[in-house]
Amino acid sequence: MSASPKVLAVIPARGGSKGVPRKNIRLVGGKPLIAWTIECALAARGLFHRVIVSTDDSETADIARQHGAEVPFMRPDDLARDKSPTLPVLRHAVDFVEQQDGVTLDWVMLLQPTAPLKEPADLEAALELAGQGGCDSVISVVQVFDVHPVLMKRIEDELLQPFCVEEAEGTRRQDYSPPAYMRNGAIYLTRREALMEQGSIWGRRIRPYVMPEQRSLSIDNEWHIKMADVVLSEKKA
Repeated sequence: MSASPKVLAVIPARGGSKGVPRKNIRLVGGKPLIAWTIECALAARGLFHRVIVSTDDSETADIARQHGAEVPFMRPDDLARDKSPTLPVLRHAVDFVEQQDGVTLDWVMLLQPTAPLKEPADLEAALELAGQGGCDSVISVVQVFDVHPVLMKRIEDELLQPFCVEEAEGTRRQDYSPPAYMRNGAIYLTRREALMEQGSIWGRRIRPYVMPEQRSLSIDNEWHIKMADVVLSEKKA
């Protein structure tokens, strides 16, 4: 990574959502959900060339601007469908910013609004890992216990069998081996070349950034909304 890399922060916020309607602008902890991620990125503004929201929805765009983010374009309809992948959304944002600013970016950081508990220090730490070199991306993960592979089973001939890892009877959770990690959806930091030339958000070499469980909530349903509301209300207070 260069001494002063150009890093674009992209916050994707499609207007539609089937699991939790209007999820990105739902009030959580007294603010629209997307506001928590915008404020986190802006608090680390020195890290980024720009902080932009990519949305197809005018109400979301207005809320994003109210909380300090740029919305320099409205996302094209073909990138805002239910099954639209994230990769072309990021590539569209990169093309737009590079053409508008006359620059070539170094890295793109995808910050999903559905992970509202991340902090500016997490963004800084991810960039520090990228600066060590030897990777195409840095992806945030959390160590898991309740969904460790040793607990996963399959049913074969009406009998319970290990799905992939044998579980010795009486194994304590702290003894699960090897440790298992899961993407928490908070941070995806990708080298521009991987995104634009390899056509990949992950690239070939991924460096993990391990986040604590208390900052790793990812909102996918109404129960997660309720949990986030409690945590963020306390944080705001």
